[in-house]
Amino acid sequence: MEPDNRTEISEFFLKGFSGYPALEHLLFPLCSTMYLVTLLGNTAIVAVSILDVRLHTPMYFFLGNLSILDICYTSTFVPLMLVHLLSAQKTISFIGCALQMCLSLSTGSTECLLLAIMAYDRYLAICQPLRYPVLMSPQLCLSLAGSAWVLCLFKSVTETVIAMRLSFCGHHVINHFTCEILAVLKLACSDTSVSEALLLAGAILLLPIPLAFICLSYALILATILSVPSAAGRRKAFSTCSAHLAVVMLFYGTVIFVYMKPKSKEARISDEVFTVLYAVVTPMLNPVIYSLRNKEVKEAARKVWGRSWTSK
Repeated sequence: MEPDNRTEISEFFLKGFSGYPALEHLLFPLCSTMYLVTLLGNTAIVAVSILDVRLHTPMYFFLGNLSILDICYTSTFVPLMLVHLLSAQKTISFIGCALQMCLSLSTGSTECLLLAIMAYDRYLAICQPLRYPVLMSPQLCLSLAGSAWVLCLFKSVTETVIAMRLSFCGHHVINHFTCEILAVLKLACSDTSVSEALLLAGAILLLPIPLAFICLSYALILATILSVPSAAGRRKAFSTCSAHLAVVMLFYGTVIFVYMKPKSKEARISDEVFTVLYAVVTPMLNPVIYSLRNKEVKEAARKVWGRSWTSK
């Protein structure tokens, strides 16, 4: 039996964009700006939804969860990526790689479920308005959000532990700017079939199934909206759903492109650039989409901002 040499690994080298210095110099200011906007925008959404009593509703509870997810997800890899863009030393410890992998998998998976939960919330609000306060109770909101966080964390811990217990031999260069699990599995010299099966099962459970549920919810919502006799009522219903639909299309469109397209044996720089776009741009745009398309959020933000200045 061959000895298991995984304990000898102390760090991985994240290749990232090291072969493209000009691209690194371009990405650093762009990603720094987008990360700052992501932190400020999503923190503002969370703060406003907590401080304004009018936003203590299921819709804004889930929106606050989405904002927290976006902050956590980008923070798992963007700070280190920014350091690596300016440094020739692009290494990450074995433990740090495992932690980064687990947290990014967990937050990304949770967002898939949370978007489906938000679609269900909009379905109940528009199609069952009289029963909505009873059906979407605070206890159910907490249970749905909590279950999504816990289940996805358990799934991600399992995937990470199995992946990182594999034997790694030869070079330890990850063809990515983060410890993305598919990139790490390419370095394994032992059987990866269990990890690949788990990832496939997770991809099916978290991509096509929630997306089909979202499409069904919005088909029923559309049918209900079209039956509303008042044009003003139709516009109001459309406006409350358009922001969520925009986020769903942006998130699922980019994730499906990255993870469901055929994998080439050779890593391409275009794949990494596109991953940066979906992993950094999407969390930045979420608060922008919700604040620009949502009158309640803008009014609450002005109210909270005015109150903070008055208190000074």
